[in-house]
Amino acid sequence: MKKPVVLVIMDGVGLGDGGPGDAVKLAKTPTLDKLLETCPHTWLKAHGTAVGLPTDDDMGNSEVGHNALGCGQVYSQGAKLVDESIESGLIFESEVWKDLAANAKEEGKAFHFLGLLSDGNVHSHINHLFALLDRCKAEGIRRVYCHILLDGRDVPATSALEYVDQLEDKLAALREPGFDYAIASGGGRMQITMDRYQANWPMVEAGWKTHVRGEGRQFASAREAIETYRAETGCIDQDLPAFVIARDGAPLAKIANGDSVVLYNFRGDRAQEISLAFDKEDFAFFDRGDYTGVKFAGMLQYDGDLKIPTHYLVQPPVIRDTLTEVLCAHGIHEFALSETQKYGHVTYFWNGNRSGKVDESLEVYEEIPSDVIPFEQAPAMKSVEIADRMVEAIASGEFQFLRCNFPNGDMVGHTGVIDAVIYAMECVDSGVAKIKAACEKYGYTLLVTADHGNADQMLDVKKGKASIRTAHSLNPVPFIISDPDRTFEIKEGKYGLANVAPTIVKLLEIDAPATWEKSMI
Repeated sequence: MKKPVVLVIMDGVGLGDGGPGDAVKLAKTPTLDKLLETCPHTWLKAHGTAVGLPTDDDMGNSEVGHNALGCGQVYSQGAKLVDESIESGLIFESEVWKDLAANAKEEGKAFHFLGLLSDGNVHSHINHLFALLDRCKAEGIRRVYCHILLDGRDVPATSALEYVDQLEDKLAALREPGFDYAIASGGGRMQITMDRYQANWPMVEAGWKTHVRGEGRQFASAREAIETYRAETGCIDQDLPAFVIARDGAPLAKIANGDSVVLYNFRGDRAQEISLAFDKEDFAFFDRGDYTGVKFAGMLQYDGDLKIPTHYLVQPPVIRDTLTEVLCAHGIHEFALSETQKYGHVTYFWNGNRSGKVDESLEVYEEIPSDVIPFEQAPAMKSVEIADRMVEAIASGEFQFLRCNFPNGDMVGHTGVIDAVIYAMECVDSGVAKIKAACEKYGYTLLVTADHGNADQMLDVKKGKASIRTAHSLNPVPFIISDPDRTFEIKEGKYGLANVAPTIVKLLEIDAPATWEKSMI
């Protein structure tokens, strides 16, 4: 008789080199060690072309990773979609772009670009911004301003000035008499604007006050702001406070009512809240002041079901035949669980960028609220609560497929605090131990994997000098099958995250759609 299946996703846990930056190896993880010693396992590609990104130089991320895990297929994703649309020119032929551009040409109007300034290719890419700026100049748009969010997570932790200098050079080349192209405001991505899952609306409000109302500490340039804040605070880029660029003692360019605005991030999770603030008439999460509306568009539509935002430049992938759809068609009861920071990943992204459920009668989703606290200060996050709730769900016998995500390896990994990441991994290991014991007690097959690497590579070494790394790694991630009652053999082959769903349906004795990748067993 087929056994129910439990999938544990250890977010941000890959195969490191075992060196001083490999927090996974440095941690005491007896459960994970035992699983790798005694169970069938392999290592999955979790970046680049395996998750629909343009090249294998592109690191994976939680969004495309959970898309691949949850749909058994590889779709062109975020950066690749935007690249293709820019190269073909389709982005500028869209009615949305034409409307934004025409609006910005009107007397007294401006065109604003808001987004993450880096080439990390996880949330955005600086080249996409450059293409938009070039098009504005080509179309004769005279007032164009950039509101920049500093990265330091998907790129080196203190690399902001490299990107600011590139942008300043681009803007200088586009400026001429009658054309004002400039940086107007900015701040660290973990301080303003880019919250996700409605975990910290005050963070979004802080960004609003910076970009729209021009409130905040004023500087003559973004470089001056970054250098001053670094000297005063010692913060890495993602944590730098907000700043406003000023001329003659006044904000250079606030986002004014009636202006055109593009959020040029392509990834959805950290784009939705600020999109709602610009787009939603009955917005009630904070006071927007005298705001009456702008012409607003996202690079992509960040939530297709909730229509966030209403207007967007590039069509997102239409992901069909997800694992949830297949399981619901066969009457399989499912349970999905994580804390706020990754809840959307085991639901929205898992289900092919769709909110809601395929079948309310067959699916139960639960979210454990994340604490609003720097992750390095509480690296356990909600690992205990996740593990305990998973054990309860397993013991209930109600579900044939259960999945959960432990966010610690990724969220604490992004802080760059290695001791905290080591402890975070030990907390994840303890959680996996509880779930493993419950699976063995109640007769479930346990699968353990990850969506991408992070905690496994906390240091970058260049020219013999080590520096803290806060970005994802390009390392493969584990896929482990644990079931003391059954013998499994993983077939020879090169596998990626998209091979997980076919393996799950094989365990559940269900035929996979023809469009899926192959099973590993």
